[in-house]
Amino acid sequence: MVHVLSSRVLLRPTDPERTRTFYGQTLGLAVQREFGTGPERGTVYFLGGGSLEVSGRSEHPPTPGLQLWLQVEDAAAAHRELLDAGAEVLRGPVQEPWGLIEMWIADPDGVRICIVEVPHTHPMRYRPGI
Repeated sequence: MVHVLSSRVLLRPTDPERTRTFYGQTLGLAVQREFGTGPERGTVYFLGGGSLEVSGRSEHPPTPGLQLWLQVEDAAAAHRELLDAGAEVLRGPVQEPWGLIEMWIADPDGVRICIVEVPHTHPMRYRPGI
């Protein structure tokens, strides 16, 4: 069995500066660390219990199946903030049949990002009798 000590998502964007602007300014993610210099430098963003590394460059956008899941405290507030920041909102917050409140945005390369609020009564947060 592999003992994983940490993990991160590696993202190779078509335009690294545009992508760093999106994740750092539009989403407002905190920078965990940076490495290298120039336009191909790497930037690692803090994602709660994980990390997102934007580094290098790709001639093609990431695979269409790549999606990010980011949990927030208040999806409605995140929706307003992201609209004000100019994010491409694909769908505003909706309470799904499975109980989560989800909204969808896209990064500059079209990577779909699910912004999720877990209500206090959802089983992911609340378990009666415990």
